[in-house]
Amino acid sequence: MSEQMNKNAEYAEKFKTVLKLRSEPVAVKLVRKGTEYPEGYSVPEKQMSHCQAVMGARNGGAYKVPLDAQGCHVGAACLGMMKNPEKVANGEFHAGIGIHESPASAKAMIDQRLDIDYETDGEVVCPLRDADFVPDVVIFVDVPERIYWFESMSTYENGGRVKYTTAPFQCACEDITAMPIMTGTPNISLGCFGCRKKTDMKPDELAIGVPYGLIPDMAKTLKFYNDGVLTKAKRD
Repeated sequence: MSEQMNKNAEYAEKFKTVLKLRSEPVAVKLVRKGTEYPEGYSVPEKQMSHCQAVMGARNGGAYKVPLDAQGCHVGAACLGMMKNPEKVANGEFHAGIGIHESPASAKAMIDQRLDIDYETDGEVVCPLRDADFVPDVVIFVDVPERIYWFESMSTYENGGRVKYTTAPFQCACEDITAMPIMTGTPNISLGCFGCRKKTDMKPDELAIGVPYGLIPDMAKTLKFYNDGVLTKAKRD
C-alpha cells in the first residue's frame, strides 16, 4: 500500500468511525485532458452517470469513467468532458422533466451552473479508503446530523457563517463535485431529481463535497471534537 493510500485510508476510517457514517467517503479525481489515469481502476461494463458512480463508490465500487462510459451528458458537460448539449443549454431538456414552469426557467438554472473550467478526459471514482491518488474532492452522503459536523469543522478556526448553493438538478456533478473544486470550499446539496431517480440515495440523506486539501485539517479537528463536543451531543 502506497503512502498516499495509507493517508486516505486513515482519513476514511477516522471520518467513518467518529461520525458514524452509513457508508464510505468517496474520492473523485477528474483526469485532465492529456494526462494519465491513476492505475488499477477499470471501466464499468455499462455506461453510468457521475451520480451513479458516486453512490456506487460509497458502497465499495471503484470506477474509471472516461467520456464514452458516461451515461449522462448533463453531468459530463459540467465536469469538463464535453460541451453542453443544446437541449440542456436552452432549458428544453430539464423543462421536459416537469420541475420547471418553462424552458426559460430551466435555462435560468443552467445559465447559473458552475462548470469545471478546464477540459477533462474522464474521472476516477472510488472509496477514499482505496484511493491510490490525490483526489480533487471527497464526497460524504448521509443524514443531516452527520453532515452538520462538516459545517462545524469549516468554522472551527475562523468562525463566521457558511453559505451553500444548490438547485433541483445536478447534486452530484455540480453541487458536490464541480463547486467544491472550483471554489475551494465545501458545498452541501439536498440531493436532486437524478440522484433520487437513478441511485440508492435515501429520502433522509443529503450530501457534501469537500475539497481534498481541507481533509487533513478537518481530520485533526474531528479528533478534537471526538474528545469533546461529540461526547455532549445527542447522537443516534
